[in-house]
Amino acid sequence: MDSFLRSARVKQKEIIACIQALVESESPSDNPSSIDEFVKLFRGMVSDIARVRTYPGAHIRCEFQLPGLSERGSKKQGQILALGHSDTVWPVGTLKRMPFRQSRGRLWGPGVLDMKAGLVFFVFAMRILRELDVPVRRRVVLQVNSDEEIGSPSSRLLTEEGARQSAAVLVLEPGTGLDGKLKTARKGVGDVRITVRGRAAHAGLDFERGANAVVEMARQIECIARFTRLDKGITVSPGVIQGGTRSNVVPAECHMEVDVRAPSASAQRYLERQFASIKPFDKRCAIEVTGGLNRPPMQRSVGSRRLFQTAKKLAAELGMTLEESSSGGGSDGNFTAALGVPTLDGLGAVGEGAHAIHESILIDRIADRTALLAKLVAAL
Repeated sequence: MDSFLRSARVKQKEIIACIQALVESESPSDNPSSIDEFVKLFRGMVSDIARVRTYPGAHIRCEFQLPGLSERGSKKQGQILALGHSDTVWPVGTLKRMPFRQSRGRLWGPGVLDMKAGLVFFVFAMRILRELDVPVRRRVVLQVNSDEEIGSPSSRLLTEEGARQSAAVLVLEPGTGLDGKLKTARKGVGDVRITVRGRAAHAGLDFERGANAVVEMARQIECIARFTRLDKGITVSPGVIQGGTRSNVVPAECHMEVDVRAPSASAQRYLERQFASIKPFDKRCAIEVTGGLNRPPMQRSVGSRRLFQTAKKLAAELGMTLEESSSGGGSDGNFTAALGVPTLDGLGAVGEGAHAIHESILIDRIADRTALLAKLVAAL
């Protein structure tokens, strides 16, 4: 048996215990105190093998102390940056109805797939490198952001700074599907906010003097939805609409939030042109468009394909067959790929149900994914 895989299997019970500890430390994006508790717990898990630094916003970087590293050589060659996030979409208290458990060959619980297991896998992959005394050529840094699920507003600059110092970026998000396909492409993701301003009036006494913002928005919705181009992978989805005050008042304002997804830079430019072209049907109304993509497209590049081919070869040594995929969702890997840094995503857990009540990971894929991360870092 491959020595990396053997070591990962020996450590599997310990890996599961650490996953349980992280899952049971609930850490929704909008709860800073919970995030702080998670960070404290995670620091304790890695501080014996890494130098840990906390940044404003409760983002952390862990620089691992690994065999074979020289300060001079690692700086010259560029580092390996691993990316993860501590935050989840689940509010505090979710554990009461979704407790962590082992059942039917899986681990279940809020955040177990997205993406607390991936963080644990990487830490144990570094432990395996130390245990087997495998020399690495590059400095290895794990960055754990606290705001990924809400678009990474405060961690983006930190991520981009780290990427510019890196020869490769490994993203610990879950793989695609129950096959655990890696991700070499992701769509750009964003939110566009449409505001219509009309003119208020009494709906009975001065109806004609009003300019109905809700009616104007209703006309715009269908036009905006037609910006979708499924053949090109471009989707535009009107989602949240708010308008009006009382039924007997012609509404003066209406707001809409629109989810947009673009697989390429040219698709992003297309969407920008379409939203810029919006004009009111009722000339008495004014329309304001704000927002846009907050994550650039992660386009499949030569560098990411090379990383995938390396991972595929190493996986074969573990008896795994790896495939690549593209994803409609975004990650912090979108930022690093947009800078031209080779980025490989989906290296975390294998499972299903991210953001859903059946969120779970496959227990029998814990060891091989952990071993793959160790082998990949050693190979780079």
